[in-house]
Amino acid sequence: MTTSAMPLLAMALRVEHDIFVVRQRGREVAAAVGLEHQDQVRIATALSEVARDLLRAVGGADVTFAVTADADDGRQHLRIDLAPVGPLPGGRYEPQSGAVARLVDRLDMVVGKGDTVVRMSRRVPVTAQALTPERLAELRAALGESAPGSALDELTAQNQQLIAALDEVRSQRDELAVLNEELAETNRGVMALYNQLTEELEETNRGVVALYGELDEKSAQLRAASESKSRFLANVSHELRAPVTAIIGLGRLLADSSSDPLTAEQARQVGLIRSSAADLLALVNELLDLAKAESGRIEPDWTEVDLRPVFGQLRGTLRALATRPEVELVVEEPPAPAVLRTDEVLLAQVLRNLLHNGLKFTERGEVRLRAERRGDRWQLTVSDTGPGIPAELHERIFEEFYQVPGKTRVGGTGLGLPYARRLVTLLGGTLDLASEPGRGSTFTVSLPVDGA
Repeated sequence: MTTSAMPLLAMALRVEHDIFVVRQRGREVAAAVGLEHQDQVRIATALSEVARDLLRAVGGADVTFAVTADADDGRQHLRIDLAPVGPLPGGRYEPQSGAVARLVDRLDMVVGKGDTVVRMSRRVPVTAQALTPERLAELRAALGESAPGSALDELTAQNQQLIAALDEVRSQRDELAVLNEELAETNRGVMALYNQLTEELEETNRGVVALYGELDEKSAQLRAASESKSRFLANVSHELRAPVTAIIGLGRLLADSSSDPLTAEQARQVGLIRSSAADLLALVNELLDLAKAESGRIEPDWTEVDLRPVFGQLRGTLRALATRPEVELVVEEPPAPAVLRTDEVLLAQVLRNLLHNGLKFTERGEVRLRAERRGDRWQLTVSDTGPGIPAELHERIFEEFYQVPGKTRVGGTGLGLPYARRLVTLLGGTLDLASEPGRGSTFTVSLPVDGA
């Protein structure tokens, strides 16, 4: 949206010579309002092309130069209206050269109050001198007093403009050639860097492939070693079980009251033999169980298990192990319904192992087993008031044959906890430890209600 126009100059276009005058006047007006040199040339060129079209089409036009203010962008514009002296063919105007519209900001046809006007405009730079009414009056007077030059003068000016344009084009071409060379050099550098990075990446990939091959080989060796160890443990355990069982049986026969009576020293030695053989048989059984778990030969028997009978059985069988009067075994009744899908034998074996460890390492206080349903999982906790385990050893106690050092260390093989964790994993659960020195230990078995 524009405000009312403030006219600067008006002239008539009737003959061929007027085209040169219109062009010259257009350049002078553009220079007067503060357009840059390139814009002056663009305005003059567009004006001469439109003037030539109108002169040929309708025999001429009335040309008016004015300054308007645009309410949308707040900028002033140089506006040139060419009112044809006759009706345009087809009632519309299209420039012969499509490039004319690109020389100005706006080029269109305006129809109003029965008049048809071809209008073009160009924004006045913000750096130009302010076009106040006083300034416009001065420009109007100056333009009115100046006399237009001859066609030869205008042709000379056009030649000068053409030469200047050619010089500028040549300069831009030279600059473009320099930029192209710099770009080509940059591209060569980029390609060299790309090739270098590609070679390094390929070398790295080869190294990674070789590393993966070595890792696969080492993994295969580890698997083979683990399988060999499991077979060895199973075979040795199996071979040792028979003679150890025989030793226990012979010791029982020697100590039997129906046999020849033994002296006190002989009875003591036979008792040592039987005790050592029993410990050795426990070790053999644990090795055999561990070998089975590692080899994957243990298959859980999935059934619906009620925890209450399991807890009752553990309460009865382990009460005999609580030989210290200072230690109390507490097995809480699970909240009903206490049912989950698991392997009853394996679960009982895990809980028995944890309770046995608690009774073995606790000197006073209690060992407690309790169950709690949390969402879709059962939390079975075995807590004691024993000496506790330092945080840095929480994972080590689940390593095979490892036992926590200290004065509270008692007999054992160090295989119970690793075996218990493997069984819990096999049942689809986790076995975790929370413990601090002097505050006891809590082992938590977390199992899904619906099984693995």
